[in-house]
Parts: sequence; C-alpha cells; structure tokens
Amino acid sequence: MTREFIRTIPKSDLHVHLDGSLRLETLIELASDQGITLPSATPEGLRETVFKDRYADLAEYLKGFQYTCAVLREKDSLERAGYELALDCFAEGVRYIEPRFAPQLHVTERLSLQEVLQSVDRGLARAKSEINARPSIQSGEEPPFDYGIIGCALRKFDERFSPYYKDFVACHRYSPLPQVYPLASLELVRALVTIRDKAGIPIVGFDLAGEERGWPANVHRKAFEFAHQHFLKKTVHAGEAYGPSSIFQAITQCYADRIGHGTHLFASDLVEHIPPSERDAYTRALVHYIADRRITIEVCPTSNLQTIPTIHSMEEHPVGKMIAEKLSITLCTDNRLVSHTTVCDEIEKTLKTFSISPHDLREIIIYGFKRSFSPLPYAEKRAYVRRIIDYYEKVEEKFESARDVS
Repeated sequence: MTREFIRTIPKSDLHVHLDGSLRLETLIELASDQGITLPSATPEGLRETVFKDRYADLAEYLKGFQYTCAVLREKDSLERAGYELALDCFAEGVRYIEPRFAPQLHVTERLSLQEVLQSVDRGLARAKSEINARPSIQSGEEPPFDYGIIGCALRKFDERFSPYYKDFVACHRYSPLPQVYPLASLELVRALVTIRDKAGIPIVGFDLAGEERGWPANVHRKAFEFAHQHFLKKTVHAGEAYGPSSIFQAITQCYADRIGHGTHLFASDLVEHIPPSERDAYTRALVHYIADRRITIEVCPTSNLQTIPTIHSMEEHPVGKMIAEKLSITLCTDNRLVSHTTVCDEIEKTLKTFSISPHDLREIIIYGFKRSFSPLPYAEKRAYVRRIIDYYEKVEEKFESARDVS
C-alpha cells in the first residue's frame, strides 16, 4: 500500500472545513485585493506566523480562521474557494467531498445567507462539471466526482465573529448570550432547509461546531429536531474536546447520523455524570451501540494531534482502537490549510502507525462513500458506490500485478 496506491484509489472527505482549506496563495491574493492585512504577504511567512506544523493549543490553531473568513465575504471569493477546494481534492484522487462551513460567518450587508451558499455551490459545481467532462470519466472507466454541502452552526459566538453575528447579538441584546446561541442555530437550519428546497442547492447536512466543553450540544436540540423533521442529515463535532457523554448526547438528543472527530470515545475518565465505578461499563456500552448502529466517526488524526494536548503522537491516537473495535470510520482532513494535510496524508499516517490490512483499509475507504450524505436518490447512490468499489478493486488488481511483475 504505497503512496501511489493511496493516491490512486478513490477516496472521500466527509469532514473538511471550507474556510480552513484555502490555498495560501489564494488567501494572500484575496487579502491584497480586499485591503485586508495579513501577518505576512508570503506563503513562507504565513507558515511561520499563522499556519504552522504544530500549535500550542486550540486557540492558536483557530487563529488563522480570522483571516480566511475575512476574505470569504464576497461572492467571487466564496465561489473561488469552492472551486479550488474541489480541484485540490480531485488532484489527490478524492471523488466525493462534503465541504462544511458556517454561512453566518460570511454574511454581510451586501451578501445574504442564500447568496453565500449559492456562491460556494457555484464554485463546486463548476469544478464538478470540468472534472466529470474528462474522457476517462465520460467513458465510465473512472467514477465521477460529486459533493454535498454541510451548514455549520456554532456552539457559541459574540459580536466580533462576523457582521451577521454582530447584528444578531444586537437584536437579542436583552437576552443572556447563552440563550442567544441556540436561536442562531435554529435560524440557520431553517434557512438551510428553505434554500435546499427552493434554490436546489445540494445542502445535505447540518453540523454543530465550536468550543465543546461547557457548551453542550443539547442546548441546540431544537435546531437538530427541525433538521430531523425536514430530512436534513446531522453530524456533530463531539468527543473532540470532551468525553463520551458528549458523543452520547449528540446521538440521543441531536439525532446525529455521524460524529465529527469522536477522539475521546474511549476516555472513561472523562465521564462525569455517573459514579466512577460505572464509567467503564458506560463507555463500553456506548462503543457497542455506535458499532452496532454503524454510526460513522469522521476521524481527523492530524488535526487532533495539533489541538488535543493529551495526544502526543500518532501512536496514542484512538483511531487504531476504533479500527480494532470494527467501528465505522472514515479518515478526513478537517482543515487542509490549517492542518497542513491531505486525505492521502491522513491515510498514509494511519497505515504507517497501525496494523491495518488491505481489507480493513478497503472497508474504511468504502464506508466514506456508503455513509456520505450524498444528495443522490438512494438507488443512484447505491450505483455510485458500486462504481467506487469496482474502481477500487481494479486499482488493487493493477498494483498487485505490478508488484508480481517486479
């Protein structure tokens, strides 16, 4: 399972933040055009000051988003971001992506929430059209490229986050901020459903991101209930900065179809709501439930190493245990720019660290497509996944034959 094999097999990325995955050169160009000052005007300088290989903590990791979000408040820049992300993913063999972002971070007086979503979709659709016009895809030799969009709500925010949030906080100035956060989530999910249904944009999911500890997902349960009632699939950032209880809450109270990160799934010591003597049993039951229901975990190893201080090396990452427990997982980037990673990088790191058989890798890859929130009707999605499996097997045969010859 060489790097070339990893690059050639069809892959997905179900957890990739649009605003964390800009090209550095694009960020610099957009900032210059829009009169936004960056800490450096060169890629090398930004890698030294903002987008580092290692971060001291989550706060430092998130620092770069103030710059990427700032340049993504124009139609053209949002379209470009979607277009370039799709091309960058396809260049490493990724055939399906679900870019997620918080539209409320990009709304301005000149740009509505619907226009934000339409702009990103326009860029993704243009890239999809160009990619799928290739002869090898047109002939059926290779599977096509596709995407769906996930809208993110934030667990907490303040008026500094964006012009939209500034206005939202002002409109609810007489309410305590913790009561305002779920109102913004509910407004967002209502907009996502309306825009999906009326504008035809492939909005496939609803997510909740942001500071996890102290800001439980169930506060936003009305938003998730609305999504659930309107057939919008759900994923929740959970178990990244908090323990199994957060994952349990996402599944049972927020109807989560998938879990973002899930890094602390096995951390019984972080279960706080029951006596210590019962915590191991609680965690084992949760793991069994997730495995049995095939609730897929969007695992982002590099990002976790950069933001979770208790994980010091790849060897300590729980993805190895997740695979051993036969959980449904998919390997994702989280943020291609901020984490300096690609899907190929995530797969290669995991293969080098843990004993993963070709069968296990194939299962991980295929689950990324099976458990996607694809906008295709179910019969068409099944056919698409079948094409992915057939192509994967063809790549396997090609590389096995080359190895036998050598």
